[in-house]
Amino acid sequence: MLLFIRLTWKWVRRSFKTAFALSVIGAIGVLAVLIYAIMLGPPSLNNMPDTVFYKADGKVMEDARARENREWISLEEMNEELVDATLAIEDHRFYNHFGFDLKRIASAVLTDIKSMSMVEGASTITQQYARNLYLTHEKTWTRKVKEAMYAVRLELFYEKDEILEGYLNTIYYGHGAYGIESASRYYFNKSAKNLTLAEATMLAGIPKGPTYYSPLANKENAETRQERILTRMGDLEYITSDEKQEAVTASLNYYAHTEDEKSIAPYFQEEVMREAARLLDLKQEEVESGGFHIYTTLVEDHQELLEKSVAEEMKQNDEIQTAAVVMDNSTGAVTAMVGGRDYKEGTYNRATHSKRMVGSTIKPFLYYEALENGYTPLTMQESKPTTFKLDNGDVYSPSNFNNYYADDEITMAQALALSDNIYAVKTNVDLGPDKLVKTLQDFGLKGDVPEVPSLALGTASIPLYDMVAGYAKLVNGSSSVQKHTISKITDQQDNVLYEYEAKKKGKKIDKDTAFSVTHMMTGMFDPSLNGYMSVTGATIADQLTRTYGGKSGTTDTDSWMIGFSPDYVMGVWSGYDDNREMTKTRDHQYSKEIWAKSIEGIHKDLPAATFTPPSKKLKGVYINPESGKLSSPACPEERLVYLKEKDIPKETCEGKEIEDSDIREIEKELQNDPWYKNVIDWLS
Repeated sequence: MLLFIRLTWKWVRRSFKTAFALSVIGAIGVLAVLIYAIMLGPPSLNNMPDTVFYKADGKVMEDARARENREWISLEEMNEELVDATLAIEDHRFYNHFGFDLKRIASAVLTDIKSMSMVEGASTITQQYARNLYLTHEKTWTRKVKEAMYAVRLELFYEKDEILEGYLNTIYYGHGAYGIESASRYYFNKSAKNLTLAEATMLAGIPKGPTYYSPLANKENAETRQERILTRMGDLEYITSDEKQEAVTASLNYYAHTEDEKSIAPYFQEEVMREAARLLDLKQEEVESGGFHIYTTLVEDHQELLEKSVAEEMKQNDEIQTAAVVMDNSTGAVTAMVGGRDYKEGTYNRATHSKRMVGSTIKPFLYYEALENGYTPLTMQESKPTTFKLDNGDVYSPSNFNNYYADDEITMAQALALSDNIYAVKTNVDLGPDKLVKTLQDFGLKGDVPEVPSLALGTASIPLYDMVAGYAKLVNGSSSVQKHTISKITDQQDNVLYEYEAKKKGKKIDKDTAFSVTHMMTGMFDPSLNGYMSVTGATIADQLTRTYGGKSGTTDTDSWMIGFSPDYVMGVWSGYDDNREMTKTRDHQYSKEIWAKSIEGIHKDLPAATFTPPSKKLKGVYINPESGKLSSPACPEERLVYLKEKDIPKETCEGKEIEDSDIREIEKELQNDPWYKNVIDWLS
């Protein structure tokens, strides 16, 4: 027993000494921090960094939302209930601590230790103000230490009211509004001193997540948080139960902004914010208020042309919607984007978020896979009503548009130009739908993609943004083309935090095969490929002044047009948000008309460019579209097609055999004929 008492006493003494030593060390550490903070002096309160956005030409995007408005007012000019609401939800012990809420910190540390990550925040208003003024929003211990030091300096050199006033004048309330006065005018068109309790508590809830809690963006989330704030104010006896109930049931009238306040490329800007948040691993509101320099890929002329085309073409139909994306097909840089007809009426970006059936715009990827598996642009298959037996015993009977058929064999080149469904399904069944699924994945298309024969007709649901990016890979012949709206991000000191770099992703794309497909796609505008019906681009071909390739797509509920030059690829989707059928012929024309008008405007001042084969493995030959054989004076209708040498036909359309030596002699003659070469360059 005596031994036990001695050991216990020894342990107690050792523990006491350890605790005392740690206390002394802690006190010395705190004293050292205070001395260091005093030596640094008071931090400036004038550092309110904006995140600045730049267009592709390097010029500032002057009317970007994050640069819209700031207005400073004194604490005395603010509504008292707004101040109470902010303190209640953010930091109710603000006037009683020295910049840190030790109770909240202890709770947050325990939570972080349990999760092995920084998931729980315990920042006071002082810490938040310090972060907003001087730091980024990255979740690291280094940033936390810096934040703590700034918080100490703020508390040492400024009064509590000065800190609170600064916080309320710099915190971000969403929609480009920094500070309570700007927010009050943006949401309610009144000064902050005139806010009602209901309005004040609604605004007080927004800074926690300006995107998530904005009543203009998510009314349900905003009202839930407002009620929580009112409950908290009641618990702290800032308001009575009657005042709380009156505020909860009050109807709020939000300010309707005018057309003059419209910002440049709002859907594009939203995508920039999402992309920046992902790249920097921050919340969107942290990006907007982080003082970054974000260099975007926006070409303002392209954006204005696109928006003008949409407005002019769709003015006769108030309900149909559209989305469009313009992309540099050599880099994947997005130069223009429209996610709907009017951003004010809805911020939902149909270009990036809406998954719609892609229709026949999927066929180029099918024919890419076919060329990789032994097909050629001249492979013949019969176009007639056909019933396919499926593995599960069911039957599938696709049809062509308006039940038109060749009732004869046609080439792949003509099948693509006419968008023949029978040819496409036969090809998909022959190769196996699983191969088309894999090919789509190789081109970055991973939406709702069913592994069935009808996939050849576009029963997959994929966002327009992804489809345009897939076409850019096809035109470029490389998997390194990745869609992006940001080229570079720097901090306030111009340190590069991110810079776009082309990196190959997925399976390597064969450049020769990709070129064969993209050149075949110029056929949708070539009347020489007319057959049992006109080529699918016939209705807009007369509007085009240079060579383009493309593919349209139609379902009962969707209309697509994706087309390209050697420089840019552009996609347009049109349809109804409620997925109703498009019964009017005009509804199916909007996408093509918007595309034609915009793509022509974009290329108006650009030098002419031709589609050039990537290697000498491909030979350009003129074939007779009807027979799939070499053209001759006996068959004057001809079409330029690029083939591997082994796939070049050995006979002409009238059945005359051509020797290899004859073909080489013809090629030699053509190469030496400047006039004929110019014609080929123009046509290709």
